[in-house]
Amino acid sequence: MRRFAALLTAPALLLTGCSSDHSSGKARPDGWHRPVAAPTVSVRARPEPAAVRTDAVLPTIAGQFGHPAEIILPRSAPSGKFVVAPQTPGRGLAAHTGDIAVVRYTAKVWRTGKALPGSYGKGTRPQVFAVGRGATLPALDRAVQGGRAGSRVLVVAPPAAAYGTTGSARLHVTGKDTVVFAVDILNVIGAHALVPGEQHSVSDALPEVHMNKGDGTATLAVPDQAAPKVLVVKRLVDGTGPVVKAGQTLVLQHSSAAWDAARGKDEADLFLSSHADGGPLPVVIGRGNVIAGWDRALVGRRVGSRVLAVIPAKLAYGAHPPKGLAPGATVISVFDILAAV
Repeated sequence: MRRFAALLTAPALLLTGCSSDHSSGKARPDGWHRPVAAPTVSVRARPEPAAVRTDAVLPTIAGQFGHPAEIILPRSAPSGKFVVAPQTPGRGLAAHTGDIAVVRYTAKVWRTGKALPGSYGKGTRPQVFAVGRGATLPALDRAVQGGRAGSRVLVVAPPAAAYGTTGSARLHVTGKDTVVFAVDILNVIGAHALVPGEQHSVSDALPEVHMNKGDGTATLAVPDQAAPKVLVVKRLVDGTGPVVKAGQTLVLQHSSAAWDAARGKDEADLFLSSHADGGPLPVVIGRGNVIAGWDRALVGRRVGSRVLAVIPAKLAYGAHPPKGLAPGATVISVFDILAAV
């Protein structure tokens, strides 16, 4: 995901915790910007404690999957162990490193019994994050690893797996507090997932696209002619899912190349891709978190679509592109819209 930096320009919305260094949105001297991915829970990198499946004394959780959980806390103090205990088994895809997890959770501080803002509150959205890549709290990341969509997981998170030794002043969590989470794994999207359906052909004046099932990237053959001077967006596969709205988090397979550098080639060099990033990208669309050409190409499309966009420089990087791209470069991007949350 670090290589995706140049497309992302707006600060990330951190729902809890502190931003990690690679989510700050600050520009590096070489012109790239650090990634700003979808809203999630993020913390500074720190060693993650080993997780166990049970403990002598555990909280209990009640309620149905897909709804806020009731967390019942013991009167005794926590042991300090990091417990990840599956409660309700799911039957969906199991989550592994590089996959994307979509979760909702309920949380309480063990010491005080105080309920923390979760992702079942009014106006909140599910959390969407790349599994096993430090994109969220260890408590949430570890909860989904190996878990199947449809599962509910109890997590007892000591400080090192939750808000660290500094805690969270905003949430009134101290650096010694253990936090209890009930995590519902709503969906898992595989690292190499592609949208189904027959792909439409395009004009000979546009790049030919072949999707690689092994890694989720596209092979682009670029015609030996000048790039279009205006934004061109073509739907290659017709999605039948919901219409994408501005402000939603999209999960995308993506591949991007520069037109002029690839002109006349049967296989363009990709300067950005899902494969290089380690898996699909969760990103907020229509809010300036990506280059304008991406926002314009994707808002209003349907989930399940494959989209080809040829993006002129003024809607891409203009005169100040990231390292490796020429000023004024026209960008070719191919997207598979796997989900919208």
